[in-house]
Amino acid sequence: MHKITQNSLTLIFMLMFGFSCSSASPKIYQENMPKFDVRNFFRGSLEAYGILQDHRGKVIKTFTVKMFGSWQGNEGILKEDFIFSDKKTEQRQWNIKMIDDNNFTAQAHDVVGMARGEQYGNAVRMQYVLTIPVGEKKYNFAINDWMYLIDNDSLINISTIKKFGFKVATLTIGFKKIGI
Repeated sequence: MHKITQNSLTLIFMLMFGFSCSSASPKIYQENMPKFDVRNFFRGSLEAYGILQDHRGKVIKTFTVKMFGSWQGNEGILKEDFIFSDKKTEQRQWNIKMIDDNNFTAQAHDVVGMARGEQYGNAVRMQYVLTIPVGEKKYNFAINDWMYLIDNDSLINISTIKKFGFKVATLTIGFKKIGI
């Protein structure tokens, strides 16, 4: 009986671990409208507002972002200027390259290696490792961004932030195109 219980617990743990590590493909949204194309949405001026929540859901920081995107064919630059609730500021410039109509790569100064993204229907998933300062040290975190186009000018982004496979925070951002 003990061996059956131990084997059952092992199987349950393996299933839970397997499902918690998997992520749906954005292909499941390929029929959803409006159609999201990063080349169109991240062009021109944008504003965003967001919250950072710890692993329990408590809001630990809020922020605003002003952005400007420009494109030359399939290569784009997205400049971001963050202002956080603790008055700290941060800048990031994404260099984005479309591989085909559904796949792209992106790089930034605080991204380890290359971010990889997929776009289908009204959704984009982008995965990367981001170096984040915590106190006096810097740590690498795995980021899984899901972006959903609400209408041609509005976007919701939900990012899961993980360390050693465990969720440590969630970032939720609302984007709005401005000056159009």
